[in-house]
Amino acid sequence: MGPGVDGTRGNRMTTVGGIGQTQGMPRSIWKGAISFGLVTIPIKLYSATEEKDISFRQVHPEDGGRIKYKRVCEKCDKEIPFAEIAKGYELPDGRMVILTSEDFDDLPLTTTKAVEVVQFVAEEDVDPTYFAKTYFLQADGPGIKPYVLLRDALTKSAKSALVKVALRSRESLALIRPKDDVLLMHTMLWPDELRDGGFAAPPAEVTVSDAEVTMAQSFIDALSGDFEPEEYRDSYREALETLVRSKADGVPLEAEPEVQEQAEVVDLVAALRASVEAAKKRREAAAESKAV
Repeated sequence: MGPGVDGTRGNRMTTVGGIGQTQGMPRSIWKGAISFGLVTIPIKLYSATEEKDISFRQVHPEDGGRIKYKRVCEKCDKEIPFAEIAKGYELPDGRMVILTSEDFDDLPLTTTKAVEVVQFVAEEDVDPTYFAKTYFLQADGPGIKPYVLLRDALTKSAKSALVKVALRSRESLALIRPKDDVLLMHTMLWPDELRDGGFAAPPAEVTVSDAEVTMAQSFIDALSGDFEPEEYRDSYREALETLVRSKADGVPLEAEPEVQEQAEVVDLVAALRASVEAAKKRREAAAESKAV
């Protein structure tokens, strides 16, 4: 996020992700450069997401006192300030190797300050399971024009840039792709960080009929539409907020209607046919409420 890649796009870019300019500029978490062949693009990196959740304190239920934790050294039994805590790697023989922030800064790794393009790929060729976190890339200083060059070239070629980058004390693959006027970077997990999901596959001898598949497709068609994320909300968070307010005000919550247990499905086609009819009625009701 941040100022646009040129003077005419500044206002548009500062509202990406719902964060307006009036809320203040976010802080960049990393500075470096993209190596695009012989072209260098200085950039700043900003987190593109923020998880919204209700924050709870750990407390003593009898008096509401907060539970505090102390960082104590197991050898000298002294409480150690966070600023004085270092990272240690324990070797198989029990020896502890202490690493300082200077050690990490001096790593013989080019990707600590540069985003190295290793390949250009079609975005649909990358399994979303690999994606870890999303960032905004902002051109820094003289990087504005080459930034626009890379953005427009990726857009017209319908490709994304597969890169290597080191962030937060680890190197990872990442995918850079254009979205509107901005370049996004999705950090990725390494192949050995993905678990084998073969255990979750149903037994091969379990099959379904053509009629069942056709009815299931009808249900999918009945609920198909454009993805509009703004139409959805976090009901669990809203329910927690309601619970907290009710306890603070001493007002009991209204009882929720009991959910009837689902009977065992014997006829899949009949169940899916009923599901299709119910889905159609829900969509009709939603369309009517929008029209009001």
